[in-house]
Amino acid sequence: MPVLAALLFVGFPAVLLVLVRRVALARAVGPIVLCYAAGLLIGLSGLLPASAVPVRTTISEASLALALPLLLFSVDVAAWRRVAGRAMLSMLFAVVAVVFLASLLFYLFQARSIDRPEELAAMAVGMYTGGIANLGAIKLALGIGDARYLVFATVDTVVGSLYLLFVLSVAQRLFAKFLSPFPESLRGHGFDTEETGSYGALMRRAALPAVAGALLAAAVCVGLAVVLAPVIGMADPQIMVIVLLTTFGLAASLVPGLRANRAAPLLGMYFIYVFSLAVAASLDLSALAGVDLSIVVFVAVATFGSLAVHALLCRLARIDTDTFIITSVAAIMSPAFVPMVVRSLRNPAMLMSGMATGILGFAIGNYLGISVAVLLRAGGGQ
Repeated sequence: MPVLAALLFVGFPAVLLVLVRRVALARAVGPIVLCYAAGLLIGLSGLLPASAVPVRTTISEASLALALPLLLFSVDVAAWRRVAGRAMLSMLFAVVAVVFLASLLFYLFQARSIDRPEELAAMAVGMYTGGIANLGAIKLALGIGDARYLVFATVDTVVGSLYLLFVLSVAQRLFAKFLSPFPESLRGHGFDTEETGSYGALMRRAALPAVAGALLAAAVCVGLAVVLAPVIGMADPQIMVIVLLTTFGLAASLVPGLRANRAAPLLGMYFIYVFSLAVAASLDLSALAGVDLSIVVFVAVATFGSLAVHALLCRLARIDTDTFIITSVAAIMSPAFVPMVVRSLRNPAMLMSGMATGILGFAIGNYLGISVAVLLRAGGGQ
């Protein structure tokens, strides 16, 4: 069964790519949404046996690790200066939005005598500016109980899946109605956004050197990141791996041969399809049986409420739709989900912005979450 599960996660995106190429409706939906939706169906069906869970986890981690450098090889680092300012401002708005919503929810929950609402606020701020590693660090720092932490993380998985499905499907069209469009002159270059017809070329013998070279370079980046992350010890190893993969991928983009390798972004996007399928399949609604509904409300309002406040701030500052969406994803979902959303937006210029702001979120998430808890606890008289 583990072998069959591995073949399913690695091979099924290829089937969906064929479908996208041949069926107009599938092409309109796009491979990213199809992969994520297929993964959700696998997870919700309950057909995936327990023995396949380690395989799914391994494949999701390995595919993302390989995808990041492969996609970053084609990034134009010099051109990123033109969009960096808006991206950082939008990330600031995302942080302000989640701190505002978490604080507001704290006072509402305190008024209803919900126990220790500052813990929920701290976890929300840490999670939606950084990621799951920040959530774990805040749990340890504030002494949050295992049961509450696990329930929060489980609810976040479900709400986060709904958020991501919304972002991948209709968010760009919806927010484009009141946010400005991304400037076409800055759209730049990167991985091919209409690549579904190009994968066949990778199977030809002439493409073998480019494929092998790209995979070898990505494997070297992954190997160095995994080895050096615990040695550097500046942050949680999970965070450091992402930081190092981004750093090595960008450094490699300065090598002309790698930057011109057209197999690299195609392979990188395929690994993102695999990651999308595998990570979506982790959704298990049965884990929500008997869960504390107050935590469900807190997570849902913090996620979608902060998205709305973030959008309003971006409207006031005239920040474009794509920059708003990618920084929202970087904050709420972490940098790991940035490449799939960049592909959905069809805007390669956003990749560097999403990775940079997401890593910044990792860096500040612990400080923000703990500070919010301490201040709310003091101000709330607890």
